[in-house]
Amino acid sequence: MSGPIQSPDLACEYERLGGVEAREGRVTDVGGLGVTRVLPTKGRRTVGAWCFVDLMGPADAEDPDPMEVGPHPHIGLSTVTWLMDGEALHTDSLGTEQMIRPGQLNLMTAGHGIAHAELAAAPPFRGVQMWVAQPEGTRHGAPAFEHHAELPEVELEHGRALVFMGALADARSPARADTPLMGADLTLRRGRTVLPTSISFEHAVIALDGRVKVGPEVIEPGWLALVPTGVDELPVEAEHDDTRLLVLGGEPLGERVQMWWNFVARDRDEITAAWQEWDARTDRFGSVPSTLERIEAPRPPWVADPS
Repeated sequence: MSGPIQSPDLACEYERLGGVEAREGRVTDVGGLGVTRVLPTKGRRTVGAWCFVDLMGPADAEDPDPMEVGPHPHIGLSTVTWLMDGEALHTDSLGTEQMIRPGQLNLMTAGHGIAHAELAAAPPFRGVQMWVAQPEGTRHGAPAFEHHAELPEVELEHGRALVFMGALADARSPARADTPLMGADLTLRRGRTVLPTSISFEHAVIALDGRVKVGPEVIEPGWLALVPTGVDELPVEAEHDDTRLLVLGGEPLGERVQMWWNFVARDRDEITAAWQEWDARTDRFGSVPSTLERIEAPRPPWVADPS
């Protein structure tokens, strides 16, 4: 006969989750749009292969163009674009022109090099921009883009999850994944939900709307909870109905990435070469069919100014 969770049970659970850390995001500005950057965070560059998470918006209702990001380059990463409100137009040097709406996924894989532009097309605008670092086996490969208008959903004890990357329970996203990882958007009712997880994954839980308790830690919107490997069940507790959060996870990347501007690499030489080729307008990044102004790269701080 099963029964409710008792205090000794919770004590054992919190012991397993004793390594959970709560971190506050940092407010910054991208393309005129206010964002909260929750990853990378102090002392932590990656969660699995996830290496960058910006919470975008909500924008000022009086601003008709809350996001205008002109053509800019990437190497060594996949951009994962996820909207909660509004619409955005993605264009890239492969010739892609793709509108994205809430509940849909845009996944652009840079490989050796790609350029793209992003324009918010329908206010109010709110979303999440994420990067996934590519492993050695694919980061020098050809660029690619995919759009998924339909994604799997899984029912949870106190809500539901839309799975946009990897798998959660019996739901698996059709999106490409170069390393073992997962990403899901959860909407929860008040109460406690236990998520099945892979014991080899580390996780980040990011509060979007409402306070969330992750093990012994409570996080507010714009915060994240870092969960170490070794956890096969992840308890999350919503204080109110319509609480929304992201859960990202993956096996530790096993490589130290070097990140600067829009590039993800393994050393400064790779970044310097990419910067030089973007500055010289070589064929490496191609051209983007966009009316927005091309974004010039700043000089890397380790490269001497010849003047």
